[in-house]
Amino acid sequence: MVYLDHAAATPVSKKVFEAMKPYFSDEFFNPSAAYLPAKKVSAEYEAAKGVIAHAIGAKANDLVITAGATEANNLAFSVVREVLDPACPSDTLRAAQAKSSRSAEHIGPKTSLYLATEHDSVRKVAEQYGGEAISVDKNGRIDLDDFKAKITDDVVLVSVALANNELGTIQPLSEIAAIIRKVRLDRLSRGVKRPLYLHSDASQALNLLNVNVARLGVDLLTLNSAKVYGPKGVGALYVSHDVKLKPSSYGGGQEQGLRSGTENVPGVVGFAKAVEEAEKHKNGNRKKYAELRKILLNELQGYELLNKKHSLDNFIVLCYNGIDAERLVFLLEDKGVYVSTGAACAANKGTKSHVLAAIGLSDSEINGSLRLTLGETNNKEQIHKVAEIINEVMSQEKRRIEK
Repeated sequence: MVYLDHAAATPVSKKVFEAMKPYFSDEFFNPSAAYLPAKKVSAEYEAAKGVIAHAIGAKANDLVITAGATEANNLAFSVVREVLDPACPSDTLRAAQAKSSRSAEHIGPKTSLYLATEHDSVRKVAEQYGGEAISVDKNGRIDLDDFKAKITDDVVLVSVALANNELGTIQPLSEIAAIIRKVRLDRLSRGVKRPLYLHSDASQALNLLNVNVARLGVDLLTLNSAKVYGPKGVGALYVSHDVKLKPSSYGGGQEQGLRSGTENVPGVVGFAKAVEEAEKHKNGNRKKYAELRKILLNELQGYELLNKKHSLDNFIVLCYNGIDAERLVFLLEDKGVYVSTGAACAANKGTKSHVLAAIGLSDSEINGSLRLTLGETNNKEQIHKVAEIINEVMSQEKRRIEK
């Protein structure tokens, strides 16, 4: 098997698994309990949060642990609800908006902006509040002119992923943050009191980029354990001190009252170990993936590369116009090569990629696109073999179509 879909999921590393094991059995205590063994577990949980936070230039109490990036992204958007009506519980506000109109387009002023290529967990929650998409160029980079034109005084939140989950496109977040700072000053000068926040989903970036919340200029940042060789079902949301969110659940008041429920101690300990390992090997991995990517692109035939610029080193997005990529995925699987046609959630539903549509591709080009994402499990020998197999499968498909 050659696995080339690391953007969808990464295997839990051996070191991560070993770090987690004691908390399933020996150190199983509830961190909220009053006795000493539980207090010890609570301290270790907070220490693990501190490791994750330190990697992004933050502190443990800046993080809210979630069940993954989707929940973190949804929680980030609760800042819009908090600004719209701080006294109104989130579910009540959403129900009132839904009752006022069946269409998100008629809810009222645009209170959020999001990049047209964002993951569905951002797009769909943004649309609950009449969110508007920001255009991108042919490489998937933000159109800054379009962005500036769409920041009205009603906008509360801007969400732009640091690195895209289908193209690997890296966004100029510090430039976006600078624009937002200017807008804030302009609002103040005109007496407009509505705040403006910047959120970014860094799920794909933490493993390969230097992620620092101060340098990026973000107010909210989503992290995902499953993309950095940690356990699935664990994520985190960085929340700046001046940001107020609506709780996603009510109960015992864990995670600063924003996400009640018994803490996932083994998951967070594993996430922390994964982040620790990612920090150690970041530079080496970048070099490794750049080399493997170069080998693969040199040996493949008859493709168009879609992510030519500003992309993570481990993303390779190919277009074979006129070929059915979904069929290619199954043919390659038969030969032990695992790739995808885009985001796992979208590919599984057979829906057209909104990311590839946003960069201007035709339906034929979208249908012929493959996403290959490299990871720690890959080596040169595998990549040479993969190039040979893909070329062979492509030749067979072209002959089949021509008959």
